[in-house]
This record gives sequence, C-alpha cells and structure tokens, in this order.
Amino acid sequence: MEVTIESVLLGASILLLVSIASSKISSKLGIPALLLFLVVGMLAGSEGPGGFYFDNAQFAQSLGVLALVFILFAGGLDTNWTSVRPVLGMGLALATIGVLISGGLVGIFAVFVLGFSPLAGLLLGAIVSSTDAAAVFAVLRSRGIKLKDGLAPLVELESGSNDPMAVFLTVGLTELIAHSVLISQGATHPPSDDLGSILGDLVGLAPEFVLEMGVGAIVGYLLGRLAVIMINHIRLDYDGLYPVLTTALMLLVYGGAAFLHGNGFLAVYIAGLVIGNSDFVHKRSLTRFHDGFAWLMQVAMFLVLGLLVFPSQIVPVIGTGLIIALFVMFLARPISVFLALAAARLGWREKAFISWVGLRGAVPIILATFPLLAGIPSAATIFNLVFFIVIFSVLLQGTTLGQAARWLNVEASSRSLTTHHYPMEFVPAVGAESRMVEFTVPPGSPVVGRSIMQLGLPRGVLIVLISRGEDSIVPNGATVLREDDKLAVLANEADSAELAARVAR
Repeated sequence: MEVTIESVLLGASILLLVSIASSKISSKLGIPALLLFLVVGMLAGSEGPGGFYFDNAQFAQSLGVLALVFILFAGGLDTNWTSVRPVLGMGLALATIGVLISGGLVGIFAVFVLGFSPLAGLLLGAIVSSTDAAAVFAVLRSRGIKLKDGLAPLVELESGSNDPMAVFLTVGLTELIAHSVLISQGATHPPSDDLGSILGDLVGLAPEFVLEMGVGAIVGYLLGRLAVIMINHIRLDYDGLYPVLTTALMLLVYGGAAFLHGNGFLAVYIAGLVIGNSDFVHKRSLTRFHDGFAWLMQVAMFLVLGLLVFPSQIVPVIGTGLIIALFVMFLARPISVFLALAAARLGWREKAFISWVGLRGAVPIILATFPLLAGIPSAATIFNLVFFIVIFSVLLQGTTLGQAARWLNVEASSRSLTTHHYPMEFVPAVGAESRMVEFTVPPGSPVVGRSIMQLGLPRGVLIVLISRGEDSIVPNGATVLREDDKLAVLANEADSAELAARVAR
C-alpha cells in the first residue's frame, strides 16, 4: 500500500482517538493513561495487528525533545510558586544529588552484579535516573487521592527539574563511549574503561554542568519576565494569535538557552514558572491551551515510542530488566531519596512515599535513543532494557500509589484545601491575593441543607462551581448544599481559612 499524506493523517487520527478512549480505561484500572498510549503504539507497530513498520530513532528523539519542551512549559505554567517555594531546596536536592546517587547506584550494580562494562553500566544508570510525575499525578487524580501539604509540590518540582541532570549525564557518557570507540578503532592506544577513570572524567564535566544549569536558569527567568511584558503590551488585534505568541516565546526560550550553551529544558520550565505566576491577559485560556497541547504532545510521543519498539526484542532482556527494575524501585531510588533529603524536616513516611513515587516514564525512553543514534555498542540492549523497566515501573508503582499513600498515612483529609482545575473559563476581577481552592462538604457539616445565601459568606468570597458526582453546577444564591459537594471557591487565604472552619464545624 502506497503511503500518502491522506493515509498518514487517517492513521494518526485513528491512533489519537483510540488513545483518548483508552484514557477512560486507565481511570478505572488506576494505570497511567500514558502507558496505554504506549501500548496502542506497540499494537499499531510492525509486530502488532497494525503492521506499521517504524524504525526511525532520529525522528522519535526529535519529537520527544519537542514534546518535553511543551510538557515542561505547561508544567511550569501550572505550578503555584507559593506552594513550591517552601520545598525548593528539597526539590533541587532530589533533582541533582538524588539523580546522581540513583544513577550511580544502578550503574555500579549493573557493572558488578550483571557484568556490564563500566561505561555501559553508568550510561544505563543515567538513563533511568529521572522520574515522571506526569504519570504519577494522572494516577492520583484518577483515584481522587490528595497528598498532605508539601508532598505534591515537592514531587512536581522534582519532576520538572530532574530531567536536565539526566540529560546531561546521558549525553556526557554517550560522548565518552563514542570517543573511546573511535580511539580503539584508530588503534593509537586502548581506551580506558576503568571505573575510577570514568568517574574522574565525569567529575571533570562538573563545571560544564554548573555552567549549563546557570545559563539555562538565567535565560529562563529573564525571557520569562520579558514574555509577560510582551503579552501584556503587544495588544494583538486577534485573540487567536496569543497562543501563537506564547508558543513562539516558549521555543525562543529553549532555542536561546541552547544557543548560549545552557540547558534548554530547565530554561523552559523556569520560564513557564515565571509566566504562570504573573498576571497577564488571557491567562486562563492560554494556560488551558498549553495544557491541551502538552497532552497532545504526550500522546504523540508515547505513540511514536511504542511504534519504535519491537516486542520480540524485549523478551530476551526481561530477566535482566526485571532485576534492574526491582533494584531501582527498592534500593537505588529509596537510598537516593533518603540521602538527598537527609537534612530535610520530613518523616520517614513522607520520604518512603517519595521513593515509591519515582515512576519512570517517557524521558528514559527518549534518552535511550541517544546511544542508539550515536551507534555505540550495546545501545539496542540498553534501549530494550529501559523500555521494559519503564513498563514494569508504571505497572507496579502506578497501580499501587493509592494504597501506598494510605499505608504510609500521607493522604490529606477530605476536608483539606486543595487547588483544582475546572472545566470552564472563569476569570473574575479579583485581587492578586485571591486563589481558587476546593472544599469538600463532609457528612454532618452544618452547611448541609442550607442555601448559599444562608451561609453568610465573608465579603470577597465567591463559590464559582459545585461538583456533585458527575455533574458540575454553576451556583446561585438559592443553590442548596449537599454532603460530599466539592465547592470551588475564590477567596484570599484568611477568608478561605474562615470558610474552611465553618464548613467543617
């Protein structure tokens, strides 16, 4: 059959629709929808019923990088700086020291227990060292699990900031291996594959890493501030051009940071964080646009990664992959978390949950394409191992996160205040100190059976939306509250606390 643009568009639309439909299944099973997107891609591939042959690692990597730019930017836009600031130090410790320890432990384990060469073992450790909190929060939301204060923003911050370290280590080790291969082929002198020598080479890359991170952070902050000024003062004649403007600015941040030898991923996340915590026109609609586009990129990325893998090549590495996956989950990740957070004021329960939250996702698979494209030895084996580790991690950890939160007692009370995303456009004219919070009306609450007009709400408090089962109700003064209603309330911190006490009393 001849491949035409029409057939490609038809196939892509079908895959997207099937992926979206599969997300409903994920909610019931407690499995991240992204894993099902991956499975859909595998089924559509050359060894699945779809029979579509795809073996272009370069395209998959390029799409993955572009997708990560959109995902990290959207994540930054949606991150509340007020909640992140108290956990900033812990998040950065996990994103740097934690990644180094976790990757190093996996590498040493692969070398001394599984017989990998030092370079290949450390490369494998670097690739699987980053986590995917997007998958974590998909599971938490589908199960309705709310974490205690500080835990959710901490995991979110780690996920948004640990990718640069993993990318740097992977690229650095890939270059070391490629260089050693070239030297050996030239027969000038044999390449050093001694573990101590390799670690020395990595330590020598530390100044470069600090420079990349520093330049990325500065570019992200400055261009983020500039973006807010441009969005508020450019006054475009067509509202539809504002998403185009923010997309162009996002790509400018990534490309500008990379051009200046900074880390583009960190720059994009920080720019999103700066923009998202500023006031600008069309804020609600632009945030929703980037959130939707980030989901599109996630679906496309996982579909392509699913197409790229050949299931028959996964089978021979299942045994080794299982050993590594268990080591990562039960030893490397917990040790790295407890060491990175040794000085943090967190109990062992919180640290244990953060350890279990360390799901592996799309980033390790994308990173595994770097050695493939570099043509280094054992690259195919590493790719297949990483793919299996990701699937096993999501299946085991993803389906048990809710139970782990309950066992470790890190689940927030149903009466707690939480931020929420609402399926509507609502941008009232309120003060900068106002925020959207959610209250759940508990059984026996004195507000049950009373209308909103009878509550005597503090001045400046506005109940925007009531979620009742599967229904969303835009309330008025005569709306009567019921048990288990979720109230979306716009108020400042003091009024929120007063209303919380009134609802719970």
